[in-house]
Amino acid sequence: MNTESFKESSTYAEVLSWASSFLKQKKKDPNIAKWLMKERFSLSLTDFVSCQKKVMDKEGKAHYIRDIKEAGKGRPPQHIVGHEWFYDRKFQVTESTLIPRPETEEWFYDYIESLPKRPLRVLDVGTGSGVLAISHKLERPKDEVIAIDISQPALDVAKINAQKLGADISFVLSDMLSNVSGEFDLILSNPPYISQSERSVMDESVIDFEPHIALFAEEEGLYFYKKIAEQSVGRLKKEGRMILEIGYQQGGYVKKICQKYFPKATVTISKDINNHDRTIHVKNRTSNK
Repeated sequence: MNTESFKESSTYAEVLSWASSFLKQKKKDPNIAKWLMKERFSLSLTDFVSCQKKVMDKEGKAHYIRDIKEAGKGRPPQHIVGHEWFYDRKFQVTESTLIPRPETEEWFYDYIESLPKRPLRVLDVGTGSGVLAISHKLERPKDEVIAIDISQPALDVAKINAQKLGADISFVLSDMLSNVSGEFDLILSNPPYISQSERSVMDESVIDFEPHIALFAEEEGLYFYKKIAEQSVGRLKKEGRMILEIGYQQGGYVKKICQKYFPKATVTISKDINNHDRTIHVKNRTSNK
């Protein structure tokens, strides 16, 4: 079925069937059709199921068809609708920010549950759309949260998200930790960690539509880990913690980097649900000054 053959009274199910087939023909994930329908029409799962026999209005159908055609070109569905969900909250995303990943949400859940009850001073390095900093602040309102990024467009998006979600966060334009002062109980970061050599095996939609400044790092993807660890010396409080998201093959390398700069700290690697290395945890034992 092409778009010209749609009946005037096409149901949601009929339009969804066309969309799934269209994406298959374009060698794209057909599940994107369902996701886009739910997000474009603000449907809960229950609403999505119950509306399938209903007729889709003409304007909504035209908009949805445009969405599907954009997805067929490889544009990420999150960019098409302008948002992604993280920790049950809707965050604006643009081509200036990295799209939040389920793997990040997975470790964030465990992380937020593990923190002490006392108020903390927290630094999010390379905040992007702000999902980590904002989610942390909303879960722990008494903590002081500072979010930094080298990209002003990314910070602008993060500020919009914080305002919409009601998170009181300090945003600072900074190359790593250069423009922030003081010590922190917690430093967290999901930095660029993909090596240039991995570019050839990456999904085209990531290469074409997501900001390379948030994806790629020199020195086989390890550059920013070295910078963060080096600049965190004297900034991570005694008994403070640092949590870094890592690539699935980087655990051993990043652990050694952190042990170099924090020789008395406890450094551990945590795995994700697929048993891949996902985060490095540093628990400081000294002020390192």
